[in-house]
Parts: sequence; structure tokens; C-alpha cells
Amino acid sequence: MKHLLQDLLQHSLAALQGDGTLPGDLEAEIHLERTRDAAHGDFATNLAMTLCKPAGSKPRDLAGKLVAALPPSEFVKRVEIAGPGFINFTLTADAWHRTLDQILEAGDAYGRSDLGGKQPVQVEFVSANPTGPLHVGHGRGAAYGAAVADLLAAVGFSVHREYYVNDAGRQMDILAASVYLRYLELCGEEFAFPSNGYKGDYVWDIGATLHRNHGDAWRVSTDELYADVPADAPEGDKEAHIDGLIARIQSRLGPERYREVFDAGLNEILANIRQDLKEFGVEYDEWFSERSLTEQSLVEAAIARLQEAGYLYQQEGATWFRSTDFGDEKDRVVVRDNGQKTYFASDIAYHMNKLERGFARVIDVWGADHHGYVPRVKAALQALGDDIDRLDVLLVQFAILYRGGEKVQMSTRSGEFVTLRELRQEVGNDAARFFYVMRKCEQHLDFDLDLAKSQSSDNPVYYIQYAHARVCSVLRQMQEKGMQWDRARGRDHLHLLHESHEQSLMINLSRYPEVVETAALNHEPHQLAHYLRDLANDFHTYYNAHQFLVGDDKLRDARLNLILATRQVIANGLGLLGVSAPESM
Repeated sequence: MKHLLQDLLQHSLAALQGDGTLPGDLEAEIHLERTRDAAHGDFATNLAMTLCKPAGSKPRDLAGKLVAALPPSEFVKRVEIAGPGFINFTLTADAWHRTLDQILEAGDAYGRSDLGGKQPVQVEFVSANPTGPLHVGHGRGAAYGAAVADLLAAVGFSVHREYYVNDAGRQMDILAASVYLRYLELCGEEFAFPSNGYKGDYVWDIGATLHRNHGDAWRVSTDELYADVPADAPEGDKEAHIDGLIARIQSRLGPERYREVFDAGLNEILANIRQDLKEFGVEYDEWFSERSLTEQSLVEAAIARLQEAGYLYQQEGATWFRSTDFGDEKDRVVVRDNGQKTYFASDIAYHMNKLERGFARVIDVWGADHHGYVPRVKAALQALGDDIDRLDVLLVQFAILYRGGEKVQMSTRSGEFVTLRELRQEVGNDAARFFYVMRKCEQHLDFDLDLAKSQSSDNPVYYIQYAHARVCSVLRQMQEKGMQWDRARGRDHLHLLHESHEQSLMINLSRYPEVVETAALNHEPHQLAHYLRDLANDFHTYYNAHQFLVGDDKLRDARLNLILATRQVIANGLGLLGVSAPESM
């Protein structure tokens, strides 16, 4: 209905341009909003107020001309001018009836559009370092990123879903050192484990696999390994201590053996991450390796481009990028004094590569703790001569888990965290996916496990799924009673749906395509989650107030058309959020 009214107004604009009331080269954007008060109709536009200046006319006078030029429509009951020049539209009952037929006709495709015109868009999300299992914090980024990608695809963008695998760099070296040290413990060596090593049980398991495969063949004595390594905290520097251990392990094992230890940790954890995400209903088109950036000399190419552009300088043996020239709070190191390229240098190369792959837009979904990283990445792209408007960074706040009213602490290094797998086992995929997207991504999320598991109207996902299941139950009852649904007969008698509950439900159903479009373009899946909750509430209210399987077959079929359209919209909306629509509960 919104698009229909926009077409009518576009026709009116063309007529006023034709008679000279408006400039012929004027390109006007038509905004239509649903009214909050039914007394003001169903839709309203401020078009006359936005065009009064180029028209050289008072808003109300221009509104009158726009209304006079509107072509007739069987779906528009009344058009009125209100206030300083708003144009209010009241639709006919046939307009809402038409929506029901469109829903039943389109089925799974209802709400989808070609708005995006197949523009290529990349959505990169989760991209957690493969240094441990995914925890509940990563789960929010997964659910949010997947929903954003699915919404964009639903409105016609060609979406490429990508996971950036940090399979290089210092954190992975710390993981490799942690795995090797656990291996040494199984060989009988005794030592104090590094305070900032990875301590989870999964590290023990990988170390045990190494020991099963190699026995004591790769054993190095503790005295030899720790000789001349800086002291650990609190007496010394924990960072220097772990870096010293990494260097000593690399030296004692040699390149081939160290690479095997490194890959043992990487491959085992990455396989678990892949499995977790797949079971969570999150699929990717590509798993992009950070290591490939070095292997293809892309990091060197990015640094060379920055050098040629005059944005690098040397200081204290390191190579610095002048990010302050582009609004960053300080300059950033891209090559350390020991010749090692920084993680930031790899990130510059990765984003350079993303844009070179031809995406019209690149969307990064990052944790909120990376907010300070955004200016430096955009600064680098700007220095490279790229269009920074092609990059959107969406920051996802932490998800705080509560069990029994108590906050659960999480730390990947210490191994004390609740994994995404444990969360899914406790509350199920559906509750996890839905709860994660109920709030704006930039808002903190308190994840209440008790609520997520409850079977009550207070649990939004249960409440929505129950509405879908209730419609399925009505169909089963219909079959048990030997009744038949005739969709065509129901369509011909939709005028019988005059109850207030029916009117509310039809109007809400008509909003679905607008909600999908707005949620997609604003990257706000919570809008769809809230809409589904409201729609379910309208349905349950209707269900509790009226009988559907009445003796009058015309009224019965009309009501079945309405509730089956409701079921379809609920299923479509839940699907975009990665949530199932069960037929019984």
C-alpha cells in the first residue's frame, strides 16, 4: 500500500511539473509514514511542505494542487489536507483485503523485494580469533551479522558472507606456545604456566593429541626452555615473558615442527568454530585467511601504496602511518622495530583487498571494544585513495549472561567462560538467535537464561512461535471436523472481516514489507523482532476473542485466509532471524 500511494503521488508530481507548477527538472523524494492516530487516516506525507519553496507556494496551497492531481484509486477512501500542509490518506477495506491475497499468493516470497538491485555487498562478521571456542559474546555478533546479511538479501542485495580467519599474528603464537607447554607437562616437565597463556581445557586436549602423535620426541627441558626468558608477572613483565617463550619455542622446535604445533591449535579450534556456527544456522560464503595476505604479498603492497602516497615515516626503528592526517587520535605503527608487521598492517591490506573485489559496500560487524579501531582503518583507506563511504562498521555491544539472577564471568585466557555451544544446548538455537537480536546492536544485552527457557508469554520467541503453532492447530482441528478451506471463497468474502481485532491484524500484516525494508537498510533486525512480537500479540488477542471454525463457511474461509496469512508472515519473519516456525508446541 505504501508503494501504491507513492506511485499515485509520483503521478501527481508529474502533472504539476507538466503544467509548470513545479520545475520540470525537480527530483522529489516522497516520504510516507503510517499515522499514529487513526483520526488522521492511515498514511501521511509532508511532500507539500518539502516542495513549497521550489513551487513558490504556501504548503497548504501546494497540498491542494497535489491532491487535485491525484489519479483515482479503488484503494483510497479519502484524502485530506491537515495542519500546515500534511496530506493524509485513508484506505478502503479492499486495500487491506488485497494484502491478504498478496501474502497467500507470494508465500515465502512475501516481504522480499528487488530494492537492492543486486548490488554486491559484503558482510564480514564474528571473525573471532581461533584461540578458543566461541563464547556467548561471539554469539551475539553471529546472530546479528547473519540477520543483517539475510535482511539485505531479502530486499535484493547480492550478499557475500565472510569470516576473516586470524590465522597469523601474536595471539596465535601465544596459543601455539600454550599448546606446546601443555604437551611438555604431559612429557613430565614441571614449570609455572604463563599468566597470560591460554588455560582452557581445550588447550590440554590439543596438547594431548600432540603427545599421542609424537610421544616425548619433541620434549625440551624446562631449564633449557626458560633460560634467560624475562620473568613473568607480578615480579616481571608478562608480555615480555610470553614473547620470550614464543621465541625460545620457535628456536628449539624449528620452523617445521613449530608450524605443526601452530596448525594443531589453529585447525582444531577453527573446526570447532565452523561446527558451532553451522549448527547455529550461520553459513559463510568464504573463510578468508589472514595468512593468505602475507603469502600473496598483499600486506607489502598496502604498505608500498602508503609509502608512495607519502603517509609513512620512520621513528625509533619502526614504520609509522600518519593516521592523524585523517582525524585519528595518534599515528599508528605498521612495521615494528624488529621488522614484524603489525595486525593493523594486515587489516589495512584486508580492507584494501575487500574494496578491490568490487563490493559496492563492505560491512564489518565488530565487537564494541574495537570502536577505537574504526578511525584508523578508515584513515588508512582514505590514504590509499579509497572511498571510505563504501565501508560501514557496525559495533555490537557485549552480551551479559545471567543465570539464576547471577552474572556469569567470562575470560578466554583463563578458560572460565560459557561457550556458544553450551548456551545453545541450554536454551536452544531459536531462543539464542532471537534474544541476541532483540536490542539495537550498540545497546548492552542482558541475556536472561531463565526467561529464554520459559514457556510463557513473557518469553517473546516462545510467544511468537506459539502463534504460528496455534494456526497449525486450527488447521488440524478443521481436518478432524471434516471441514475444507476454500481460499477463493474466503477471498470473495473478506468483507465479512469487520471485527476490530480483524482490522488490526490486517493492518499489521500490511506493515511487514516496510518493516523488512527498514530493518535491512538501517541494519536493525531488532525492528523485525519487535514487529513479530506485536503481530503475535494481535493474533493471540484475536484467537482468544473469536472462533475461527464457525458454521458459516464464508466467514470461516475468510477468517482462515486471515490467520493463514498471519502464519505465513510469522514464518517469513522468523526465517530472516534464523528462528524456526514450529507447527506444534
